[in-house]
Amino acid sequence: MQKIISKTILNKTKHPPGKRDAWFLDDYTINPYSGCSFNCLYCYIRGSKYGEHMEEKLSVKTNAVELLEKQLHLRAKKGQHGIIVMSSATDPYLQAEKETGLTRQLLEVILKHKFPVHIITKSDLVTRDFDLLEQIDRTAILPADLRETLKHGTIITFSFTTVDDAISKIFELGATSPAERLHAHEAAVKNNFLSGISMMPLLPHITDTTASLDAMFTAFKNAGSHYVMPATITLFGNGTSDSKTLVFRAIDKHYPHLSEKYRKLFANGSELPRFYNEAFGRKANR
Repeated sequence: MQKIISKTILNKTKHPPGKRDAWFLDDYTINPYSGCSFNCLYCYIRGSKYGEHMEEKLSVKTNAVELLEKQLHLRAKKGQHGIIVMSSATDPYLQAEKETGLTRQLLEVILKHKFPVHIITKSDLVTRDFDLLEQIDRTAILPADLRETLKHGTIITFSFTTVDDAISKIFELGATSPAERLHAHEAAVKNNFLSGISMMPLLPHITDTTASLDAMFTAFKNAGSHYVMPATITLFGNGTSDSKTLVFRAIDKHYPHLSEKYRKLFANGSELPRFYNEAFGRKANR
């Protein structure tokens, strides 16, 4: 793992005046790491920068704690408390976190300055930090526009493309298994955290089928999920390490009967056709 010196660690999210993202509620984002060892084939940050094997380009921001202390001190002094999303371009609980403890150190700074936090992860390692997250949940100063509706300073969202471990091993090469993630999610709910599911990206004809959605919604309902956010997939690029190339390769190998369908679906770019997204929306709502 490489070590890098970063110029900034707290990124202000750009939203239209008076509006925020309805799903993730972010005012700020923090990415303790650059790159991602989970190496999901469909990841939107893929490409030539990280290569096909993203874990080989993983970097840790060694000055992140010092930077965050300075940046949050200034924001807090100005009364600019807002929800910090960890993370937007990688996972805050990669395997490397077990050694570095960087995410935990950043949470200690966030707690000190009373900022709310939204954890988005594919890992069960988040359970290690329930003690800090519980304190943040109780003491964080919420942004003014959410104080009447949001009663938690901590939100924990678990990311799922499937609840099938076999499918996950094909498309999420280094990620924590869905079974372990689901167990961690159940623990978050039992510990009274506001916790739910980022059910995205869903794979056409594989994990967005009626049978798959039934299995996923049932699992999440049984786990006590407070919310579920389902969405389809976007695939970028034609380079050797781009998400479209890698997903198509996996489809050709493991689901050859779907190869032609995938190429037709993405024949005009990175987005699924409008008719497909609309049909999926109706199915997910049902």
